[in-house]
Amino acid sequence: MNLRKTLRDTPQAPTSALNDILFILLLFFLIIATLANPNVIKLSIPKASSDTKARQTVVVSIDDKQHFFVGTTPTNPDSLQASIMRVVSRSQDAEPTVVINAHKEATADNVVRVLRAAHDLNLRAVLAVEKEK
Repeated sequence: MNLRKTLRDTPQAPTSALNDILFILLLFFLIIATLANPNVIKLSIPKASSDTKARQTVVVSIDDKQHFFVGTTPTNPDSLQASIMRVVSRSQDAEPTVVINAHKEATADNVVRVLRAAHDLNLRAVLAVEKEK
C-alpha cells in the first residue's frame, strides 16, 4: 500500500522577461503618440523670439499657395467661419482656441481673414511660430 502523497508539478512559463518587454513597448508607443499629430500640414512657419503654448482646439493652416485647411480638411475661404464653428462645436472645450499655422509666404490678408473669423465667433486666436535658436 502506497500512502505517500504525490506532488505534481504544474507547468509554468517564466513571464518576468515579458513584463520588461511590455513596459518598453508601452513607453515606445506613448512617446510616439505624443510626437505624432494627425492635424499637421507641413509648412515652413516664421520664427519668433518667444514660444507660446496654447491648447489647440482648431488648427487653421495656410500653405504657400494660399490654400486654407481646417485641421487637415481643405476649406474655401468663404466658408472658413462655418468650418471653424463646426470643429469647435464638436470639441466641447471650455475655452476654444484657434491656432493659425501659416506658411511664411502666406499673405497677411489671409492671416487677418482667419483672425477675423475667430473674432466673429468670440474665439481666442494664436499665431504659431517657430522659436528662434
